[in-house]
Amino acid sequence: EPGRRIVEEELRDEGKALPWIDPEAFARRAIEMAFHDRECIKHGEEWLFFDRGLVDAAVALEHATGISASDTVSAGSRFHQQIFITPPWPEIYRMDDERQHGMEEGISEYHRLLDAFDQLGYDTVILPKVDVKARADFVLERHS
Repeated sequence: EPGRRIVEEELRDEGKALPWIDPEAFARRAIEMAFHDRECIKHGEEWLFFDRGLVDAAVALEHATGISASDTVSAGSRFHQQIFITPPWPEIYRMDDERQHGMEEGISEYHRLLDAFDQLGYDTVILPKVDVKARADFVLERHS
């Protein structure tokens, strides 16, 4: 997940590209990192699941600046057609050093992501609110 890696680096190095200080700089770094992550695995033959990534970062940039996520995410950067997303889940939501936004902002972000995935033509599958193993099984049963 690019966001957590960036926050860890910025906190360690006393940087300012943090979503609660400079959301545009944070989103631009996340986009750069997501492109790099994809480049590193582009010749792989195995299934690989990204926990957050390019679309999430493009939506964050759009939210911070108004630059359309579709302008950031080019046709050559598409993921698999099917996207899995976890709905807001207050019972397990926790803030920590890397996640300083509250549940309300998390819910707003979730709706922005749903809208963006739809506008970008992805098939969004909502994950059930079940334990980790059951969620993993759900994903593996549905990837195609």
